[in-house]
Amino acid sequence: MASKTPANDPWAEPAPTGLKGKRAAKKAAKAAKPKKTRWYKQIWQVYKMTAKQQPLIWIWLAVLFFGIVALGVLFGLFVWRGHAIYMAIVSVPLGALAAMILLARRAQRAAYAQIDGQPGAASAALGQIRRGWTIEEQPVAMDPRNQDMIFRALGRAGIVLVGEGNPNRLAKMFKKETQKLNRVAPGVTVIELVVGHEKGQVPVAKLASKVQRLRPTLSKAELAVVAQRLKSLGTLNLPIPKGIDPMKARPDRKALRGR
Repeated sequence: MASKTPANDPWAEPAPTGLKGKRAAKKAAKAAKPKKTRWYKQIWQVYKMTAKQQPLIWIWLAVLFFGIVALGVLFGLFVWRGHAIYMAIVSVPLGALAAMILLARRAQRAAYAQIDGQPGAASAALGQIRRGWTIEEQPVAMDPRNQDMIFRALGRAGIVLVGEGNPNRLAKMFKKETQKLNRVAPGVTVIELVVGHEKGQVPVAKLASKVQRLRPTLSKAELAVVAQRLKSLGTLNLPIPKGIDPMKARPDRKALRGR
């Protein structure tokens, strides 16, 4: 026997109609809609995350803020005489802005410090590059025993292979991966980078800027052709932990403007 639906069930409670129905619908829509985090809460979260890595960050923020305000007042007292109050009012938002910029930069450092050394840190760092590069989130090569892995990025500078792990073992993996790339994209520049803190290696915090500064060697048309050919190689599609996204550690730019 088929179950009764609310439409034909005589015992079912009738759906609210009219003004009550509209109010109920609005309440339901509000409940379903995720609440946005207030800008000051975002800044506080960023500050707490940064303070864990840099406990003295509050001193630097206070010195910068009050230093700018003091300079503004002194300017109004001795240079632009009679306008000390006006300069103090103007200096407050300027000091707050300078403090927020400093906090954003320190927060980015703290976020990179948290993911440094974790599997997939190179992928998270490369993910900060917004334009001009195609980044593979999953590794293109990996040694299951030692967790050495290689990530790939494609841009006008060519193909960039970024390795995590032992440099000696990565050298063999780089060679094998470069041979694959030369078969599908002959003549394209292949750049090999190793993430680390030893000589010749690139710290994870500087990886994105390092890649972005590489000189272009491909035109836009050539880049599109190479990107199409690289699709045939694919990735390993492994569940590599991504760690912390440094960009999420930075205050929202709209929040910094008070919107």
